[in-house]
Amino acid sequence: MQRFTDKVVIVTGAGSGIGEATARRFSQEGASVVLAGDERAKLDRVAQELPPERTLVKVTDVSKYRQVRALVEATVKRFGALHVLFNNAGIAIDGSVTEAPLDGWDRIMGVNAGGVFHGCRAAMPHLIESKGCIVNTGSVSGLGGDWGLALYNASKGAIVNLTKALALDHGKDGVRVNAVCPSLTFTPMTADMKKDRKLMAKFRERIPLGRGADPSEIAAVVAFLASDDASFVSGVALPVDGGLSASNGQPNMA
Repeated sequence: MQRFTDKVVIVTGAGSGIGEATARRFSQEGASVVLAGDERAKLDRVAQELPPERTLVKVTDVSKYRQVRALVEATVKRFGALHVLFNNAGIAIDGSVTEAPLDGWDRIMGVNAGGVFHGCRAAMPHLIESKGCIVNTGSVSGLGGDWGLALYNASKGAIVNLTKALALDHGKDGVRVNAVCPSLTFTPMTADMKKDRKLMAKFRERIPLGRGADPSEIAAVVAFLASDDASFVSGVALPVDGGLSASNGQPNMA
């Protein structure tokens, strides 16, 4: 498929994991892709395997609005327009509200929720012009709570509801806004979890498909939400969770 030929896409957190996989997917489908992240070496590694004439690297701290605005301006200057914004950059901080580091709240909200807000604020005028769309990376952790992840849950919950508010406010402008909400996905962020056999067994027991996701599987859903195939889809927080949210939470008694 070449659904994004002549389209311009920004991907934040593009240096690894879901961001990298999605940047590759957009590029494979013909898009000009701007790789944004806070580590140039990671971005350059991804960029060297993409067509140089359709690829731009921009080191960006999404918690800083001026840097995000500069990212959007550089994108439009290089490629002439912006059609898709994938707000994917994020961090995780463990702990309950009494256990997490005191500065953790500002850090996680600044990157996760703040990054989405900054991206949408800076990109919206260009997306209105192009009748483009936004996809945000939420999480099943933004649809329900986890033990010991209070700050992460709060940040992802904020993204999910911000997505809905954006869809309401900007539908009249022709801009669609959706969120993808993965469960366990095997990225560098979850590398330590993958090594824990007991924990992985618990995930396999809870996820009906019996496994975690590959980043490419999340990327495929992001590409769908950003494409014309989803032209009447907006305000959705779509679980991509192997069936996890199909459960009412009770144990398997079979």
